[in-house]
Amino acid sequence: MIRIGVIGYGYWGPNLVRNFAELKDAQLAAVADLDPKKLELVNKRFPAVKTTTDFQELLRDPEIDAIAIATPVSTHFELGMAALKAGKHVWLEKPMTETSLQARQLVDAAERKKLVLHVDHTFIYTGAVKKMKDLVDSDELGKILYYDSTRVNLGLFQRDVSVISDLAVHDFSILDYLLGEQPTAVSAGGINHFPGTPENLAYITMFYDSGAIAHVNCSWLAPVKVRTVLVGGTKKMFVYDDLQPSEKLKIYDKGVSFTDDPAKIYQMRVGYRTGDMWAPKLDESEALRAGANDFITAIEKKKQTACDGRLGARVIQIIEAATSSMKARGETIHLPRTEKVL
Repeated sequence: MIRIGVIGYGYWGPNLVRNFAELKDAQLAAVADLDPKKLELVNKRFPAVKTTTDFQELLRDPEIDAIAIATPVSTHFELGMAALKAGKHVWLEKPMTETSLQARQLVDAAERKKLVLHVDHTFIYTGAVKKMKDLVDSDELGKILYYDSTRVNLGLFQRDVSVISDLAVHDFSILDYLLGEQPTAVSAGGINHFPGTPENLAYITMFYDSGAIAHVNCSWLAPVKVRTVLVGGTKKMFVYDDLQPSEKLKIYDKGVSFTDDPAKIYQMRVGYRTGDMWAPKLDESEALRAGANDFITAIEKKKQTACDGRLGARVIQIIEAATSSMKARGETIHLPRTEKVL
């Protein structure tokens, strides 16, 4: 039975506490938060769980095997490193850290100590994204040509991170998972309309060695909430609308073809294909629960999760590149070419 302690009971912490408390192969042992009023809520719902305002108590407890950290990103590195040094497996909320250097240091520390380091990019565990991965891996879409995402709403304004780290980060993790490669160049434009606050609107474009291009539109200033992703391949295309109550993923047998056949020189070189559309059945289980199960299994089997520290670090690298480009009004930032992500 894996015993887990949670640090932070603010916006996302209650979701972690609920899921870890309900896992059959884990036990929620303790929750730490600086606000005693929040801990009172834990005591009412989970009276058997220890609560404290001192997170060090969780690190010193020899019976706690893993620490889940759901605190502001500025504290992630310090808390994560302290937990790893205490010999605890670590679950970190996204974004993983403030800098890629911090992310690499956490990855190195976890690997030296043979501990699991998981980053909570929850979308990777959704039924829709897992089905998208199956489509890509089976070559049903053909070669991926583009990824186009619109992720906008009115608020929730963050104080410590920009809209890139809050919203576009989801697309960065999904792209890493689907394509299995890092972008080689990133260009971004964005703005903070309210002085002294992080950027609230951004447009990011990423270029890949495979020839794919990805574009992400993210904003806290939209009058409506939109969560739509379009992916086009040489064989088929799909639309993913996360706000749809059903049929979130729709696959279209549509595309174009080109010919340079001299015998057809007087005909149109472009051919259009229009076939069927269908919506596959998706796994409807809670994504966060799937991630929590993956974390526990990884600890038990001494392996890494689908959202390990290395994936988290790659996402931070893209956030840094996009932020640098945005500060320079769209200047293209080139990233080092890496081996294919496995």
